[in-house]
Amino acid sequence: MLNDIYNKRIIELAGNIPRLGRLPDPDATATAHSKLCGSTVKIDLKMDGDTVTDFAHDVKACALGQASSSIMASHVVGSTASELRELRETVRKMLKENGAPPQGKWEEIKFLEPVRDYKARHASTLLTFDAVVDAIGQIEARAKQPADAQG
Repeated sequence: MLNDIYNKRIIELAGNIPRLGRLPDPDATATAHSKLCGSTVKIDLKMDGDTVTDFAHDVKACALGQASSSIMASHVVGSTASELRELRETVRKMLKENGAPPQGKWEEIKFLEPVRDYKARHASTLLTFDAVVDAIGQIEARAKQPADAQG
């Protein structure tokens, strides 16, 4: 039943999203949009080497997109690029392949597990993860450019 995916914890997460807004000088900005439901998440990211040092986001999404964005914002600072790529893949597998939810600091994602039965809700749930991985890719691509090409 649809009420299963909008459980009490999802509503709490959606109603208390940390790090809302924009960063004044992000290393990268990425936007993810779900054509199906119209949800959009825009994130700003700062990194020092492989580690996230700051994060902000503008979340115009349904409760599921808000909840996943809330979890991301709570734990992203201090996370590494490889950890965040792995996290996105874990969440994708959880939704699309009956995979297990992540453990450790990301374990709250387990509250999104009932979404797997509602394919139309997968995209909005994955928005924040897709945007963060996109921003990491932008930062890494810029870091690989010769210094004279960056100017």
